[in-house]
Amino acid sequence: MDKPKAVTAAAHKLARLIYMMLTKGEEYTDQGQDYYEERYRERVLRQLAQRAEKMGMRLVPGETVVS
Repeated sequence: MDKPKAVTAAAHKLARLIYMMLTKGEEYTDQGQDYYEERYRERVLRQLAQRAEKMGMRLVPGETVVS
């Protein structure tokens, strides 16, 4: 993402947060890095499954390998 788009995305995110705080009276709660990493992982897996399906394949869960 180039710099102007990143600045616009950050400003949009801040505007949404401030709007929610003002309209609903809720405090901002940081979800934490783990929350965003899990969402990223889920998105990547979903996209990978869609690509595999387009190629006539399917994903099969396997054992988790930790190195």
